[in-house]
Amino acid sequence: MRETLWAWLHVQSWQEFTWVMIGLTGQLLFTARFLVQWIASEREKRSVIPLAFWYFSTAGGLVLLSYALWRRDPVFILGQSMGLFIYLRNLWLIHAEHPDRAANAGN
Repeated sequence: MRETLWAWLHVQSWQEFTWVMIGLTGQLLFTARFLVQWIASEREKRSVIPLAFWYFSTAGGLVLLSYALWRRDPVFILGQSMGLFIYLRNLWLIHAEHPDRAANAGN
């Protein structure tokens, strides 16, 4: 079974397998941001970008950047690092505009 899974994932060691799992986790986090945005928009009956969208974007971007660094993929590294800058800047702007949201974000 392991050989089949590793062949399907194109890995040859436990280290490679672990990093592919990290990459898949990052992609799932990144995908979750779209689900959060879609659900929020459906509830409001208009296009909405909730705060959770930026947190999922940041978490997914960080995990995917670590995976890209491990793969030494300059295209992937550039794409994720640029995205992270934008996600973090948006969080900074949101919390600067609404300091009370930062205090209540964990509740």
